[in-house]
Amino acid sequence: MKPFIDADELWEILNETKSDKQAVREVIAKSLDKKRLTLRETAVLINANDPELIEEIKEGARELKKRVYGNRIVLFAPLYVGNKCTNNCKYCGFRASNKEAIRKTLSDQELVQEVEALEDNGQKRLILVYGEHPEYSADYIAHTVRTVYGVKKGPGEIRRVNINAAPLEIEDFRKVKEAGIGTYQIFQETYHPEAYKNYHLGGKKRNFEYRLTALDRAQEAGIDDVGIGALFGLYDWRYEVLGLVRHTNHLEACYHVGPHTISFPRIQNASKLDLGTDYTVNDEDFARLVAILRLAVPYTGMILTARENPGLRHEVIQFGVSQIDGGTKLELGSYSNSINEAQDLNREQFQINDNRSLNEIIEELFENDYLPSFCTACYRLGRTGEHFMEFSVPGFIKRFCSPNAMLTLAEYLEDYAPANTKQRGWEVIDKNLSDLQQYPDAVNINELRNRLERVRAGERDIYF
Repeated sequence: MKPFIDADELWEILNETKSDKQAVREVIAKSLDKKRLTLRETAVLINANDPELIEEIKEGARELKKRVYGNRIVLFAPLYVGNKCTNNCKYCGFRASNKEAIRKTLSDQELVQEVEALEDNGQKRLILVYGEHPEYSADYIAHTVRTVYGVKKGPGEIRRVNINAAPLEIEDFRKVKEAGIGTYQIFQETYHPEAYKNYHLGGKKRNFEYRLTALDRAQEAGIDDVGIGALFGLYDWRYEVLGLVRHTNHLEACYHVGPHTISFPRIQNASKLDLGTDYTVNDEDFARLVAILRLAVPYTGMILTARENPGLRHEVIQFGVSQIDGGTKLELGSYSNSINEAQDLNREQFQINDNRSLNEIIEELFENDYLPSFCTACYRLGRTGEHFMEFSVPGFIKRFCSPNAMLTLAEYLEDYAPANTKQRGWEVIDKNLSDLQQYPDAVNINELRNRLERVRAGERDIYF
C-alpha cells in the first residue's frame, strides 16, 4: 500500500532501451512461452518503430491470444447508476464544474427496470458505474449490487456484477465484496504524477497516490479480482504502457496475482471537454499498444469498449482483446427507455462510437470465427485471483472456457436470438465442438454435447 510509480525510472527505461530485430524477436518468443515481460522487455517492443517489426509484434499478439484465450470473446454491458461527482477532471463530462451536465441517480425501481431491459437483450454480465460522490458510499454500492442480482425476468438473470467506482478504504471494500461483486475496476487515468495534477483539478481524485494504491486496499479487503486501466490521450502512450506493466508487477509482487483485466480507453468527445491534442493516440498507435500489452501480460484479460468505432474494434480485437461490451448505452435510464440513439453528451460521461445492438455484435463475431461467451463459471466456483492464475495453464481453455462459452451462447440462442442468428449460432457451436475434439486435454465431448442438449431442452446455468 505504498506508491510504486517513479516517472524518472520509467522514462530512463524507455530512453535507454535499444530495439533491434533480434531483441524484438527474443521478447516475442518469451511472451509466446506465456511468460510475463519485464519493463525493459516491454520497452524493447515499444521502441520498435520498423514497420516490419511492428507487424511481427502484432502477429505475436494474435498468436498469443489464440494460445491463451482461444477464439472466445466475453460480452458484457455497462450500467451507469449515478453521475453525481465531486471531482473536477478536465476530460470527463461528469466533472463537478460542468453545470450543463444533467445529474441523475437511478432509483431502485429505475435500476430494476434497467436490469430487466438488459436481461431482455440476453445480457448476463454487467459493470455498474458510479461517480465519486458521498451518496455513492460502499453501503449504497453494495445495496445496488444486491438489487441487480435479485432481478430475474423470464429466463434472464445477471450472474456477474463488476464495479467501476471510486477508491475506498479497506473496510468499505469489504462491504462491497460481501455483496458478491466480481471485478473492482479503478483506472489511474495517467501514471505520470505531474500530468495527473494538470488534469485533476479538484475532489478526492486529485490525490494521485491515494488512487494509485486503491487496488492494494481492495486486495487487502479480499477482492482478488481487480481491473486497472489508463486513459490514452492524457500523456505519452509509451509511458502509459510501461505504467500499466509496472502496476501489474506491483500487484503480482505484493499479492501474488496481477490484475484480472486491463482497459485502455482513448479520450473521446465529452460535454465541455477541455483538453489539448498533444498526446492524441492515432488508430495505428492504438492497435500497436494493444498488441504490446497483450504480449507483456499474457494471462491478463483485456477490455475494448464501445468508445471505439466498429471498424477499429474489428481490427484491434485480434491483437489480444478478450472482453467487449455490446448494445452499450451510457445515458442513465436509457436501456429501458431506448432514448440513447441520438447521444446527448450532457447526460453521458463521453461519446460512444459503436451503438450496435448486442445481437449485431454477436453476428459480427460469428462472421469472424469468434465464439461469443457470457460465462461466469470461474467467478462462482472460486477460480479467481491467484486460483485463476493456477488454472490459466495449457488445457484450461479447452477444459473449461470454451465449453462454458458454448453453453452460455446456447442459452442466448434459445432465449433471445432471432431465428437467423439462432441457426448460425448453433452452426458455430458445432464447428467449435469439432475443433475441440482435436485436443487431448479437452473436456469430455460427449458430456459437453449432453449438456448442450439439456440447454436446448430448457435447462439453464449449466457449466464446467
